[in-house]
Amino acid sequence: MNIIEQLNWRYATKSFDSEKIIGEDDINTLLEAFNLTATSYGLQPIKLIVIKDKALQEQLVPLSFNQKQVMEASHLFVFCIDSKMDTPFILDYFNRVKDIRNTPNEILDPFKTFLVEDFGSKTQIDKENWAAKQAYLAMGNLMTVCALLNIDACPMEGFSPKDYDAILNLEKLKLKSVLIMPIGYRAKDDFMSKLKKVRKPLNESVIIWK
Repeated sequence: MNIIEQLNWRYATKSFDSEKIIGEDDINTLLEAFNLTATSYGLQPIKLIVIKDKALQEQLVPLSFNQKQVMEASHLFVFCIDSKMDTPFILDYFNRVKDIRNTPNEILDPFKTFLVEDFGSKTQIDKENWAAKQAYLAMGNLMTVCALLNIDACPMEGFSPKDYDAILNLEKLKLKSVLIMPIGYRAKDDFMSKLKKVRKPLNESVIIWK
C-alpha cells in the first residue's frame, strides 16, 4: 500500500453515505489503534466513546454546530479525557507495568514518585490541558489508520463539550469530551472529494538541518 497515496486520498469528509456501515473487523482495528496510540508517560488519560445509534447521532447534530456528518456517518467517535487524574490514577499505571513486565519496584519507584509529585502540583486545568493533547495524538493516529483502511473521517472541534457531556452522562464516568470524529464512507456527491489538496510546498513546511 502506498501510504502517501492514501494520505492524499483522505480529506475532511463533508458528506457521508449514510447507507454504508463500517464492518466490525475495521472498527475493531480502529479501537486497537486507539489503544496503541502513544501518550505522554504512557498514562493514557483518554477514552474513546463509539456511537452508532442513529437517533442519538441525530440528537447530537444541533450540539455540533449543525454539522450533518455527525448523523450521516456510520459511527461517531467521541474523544474524552479523564477528569480525575489523581494519585490512584498514576498508581494504576505502575501496577499495570508491574503486572505486564514484572518490573522490579526499585526501578519503578523513582519514576512513580516523580509523577505522583508532579501531578500533585498541577492545577486541574493544567492536567486537563495536558490530557487534551493526548486526545489530539489519538485522533491524528486514527485519521491515518482510517486512510489506510479506506475509511473516511472528519475531525471536529466544533461541538459543545458541555452538552455532549450532559447527554452522554460523562460526569458519572469521570470523563470530559474534547474532540469528535464522524467516520464512514464518503457520499458520491461530496464535491470536496474531487478537490486537490491545498498544502505548502514541502520545502516550506520542512526544514532539514544540515
